[in-house]
Amino acid sequence: MPLPSAKPSDGATLFKQQCATCHTTNRSDPVRQGPSLFKVIGRQAGKSDGFHYSPGFGNADFVWDDARLDAYLANPQGMIPGSVMAYRQPKPETRAAIIAYLKELN
Repeated sequence: MPLPSAKPSDGATLFKQQCATCHTTNRSDPVRQGPSLFKVIGRQAGKSDGFHYSPGFGNADFVWDDARLDAYLANPQGMIPGSVMAYRQPKPETRAAIIAYLKELN
């Protein structure tokens, strides 16, 4: 009997599994190792009240959008030298699901 095909995880589940250790999705929880990602789409990079960013973000002169989040999740240090985020996601479909979830928070 063949095994059922795996159901792809949704963005909220992926975020909880891969991102929630360091990031929250609201402004009421205490700041963790990373800033809250509530309303990150359209936010100036390196700017979030109550969070002290790594030195690389001092020169980040852009606003987060889908393409920049995708590039950052694929290779944080490659996009922002001096970033201390250790997470990297090589799978485009996983990055897309997480970004879609973050867009829901806007």
